[in-house]
Order: sequence, then C-alpha cells, then structure tokens
Amino acid sequence: MRRIDNKEIFSKHGIKNTKQRNVILDILKKTDSPITAEEIFIRSQDSNVNMNFSTVYRILNTFVLKDIAIKTSIGEDDKNLYELNMEEHSHYLICLSCKKMIKIGHCPLEEYESQIQRNTKFHIIGHKLEIHGYCPECIEEDTYENKN
Repeated sequence: MRRIDNKEIFSKHGIKNTKQRNVILDILKKTDSPITAEEIFIRSQDSNVNMNFSTVYRILNTFVLKDIAIKTSIGEDDKNLYELNMEEHSHYLICLSCKKMIKIGHCPLEEYESQIQRNTKFHIIGHKLEIHGYCPECIEEDTYENKN
C-alpha cells in the first residue's frame, strides 16, 4: 500500500496543513494501537513545535470529524482513545493486568455481521469487539493471579 504524506491527507480532507497537525498525525501514524489524548500530548513535547493540551484535543476532534482518526473507548476505564483511520477497523486483546492492547489482525465478525443483516434486515453500521484476558508476560510474572 502506498504511503500518503500528510499534505495529501490534509488536502484530501479539506483542512489546513499546520505544524501542530503534522506532529499529531505523525504520532498517530507511528502508533500500532489506540492512544489517549494525554499520551499524544506527551509525545508531542518531543517535537520542536510548541502546543498545549487543548490544541492537541481540538486537532484530534477535527481529525475525527474529518475521518482522519477514529475515536473509541476501549477497556474498563472507558477513556477516549485515538488511532489513525486506515479505512478498516480493528479489534484488540486487552490485558487486564498491564492494560497492554494487542491488535487482532482481521475482523472475525464480518461474515457473521453480513448474515445477521441478511436475516434481520437490520442496517448495521459498525460493531466493537474486545477480548479481555492476560498477556504472556503477565502470566509468566504471575501478576494476574487472584484477579479472576
């Protein structure tokens, strides 16, 4: 798949190309799982571009409105998380001990969703799947014991 540069993305979605937006888009491009606005803000401090948390939050909201990013809440604490919209959705395994999120490589529900839609005539626009458990590292360290 051809990698589209930031300028093309902003042009395609009809928003102005700014230094702050570039920093946040680059952060989203480099992450392999959804992250909070706070994590994005912390990572943005490594850049030479000065911005405050409210700027990060406003840019993320713009990205969500323009379908550049996806906003979701995953896990027990229901925090908003952001990830780049890759035109395909993702599902995650979530470790209850360390909170690590591991992306599942494909959607196991697509065929089932189509079958439900055919049988019920219900127009499905999306779904969310989270699988909770313990990652191999936590199992090995016994940090998950007595949490069942």
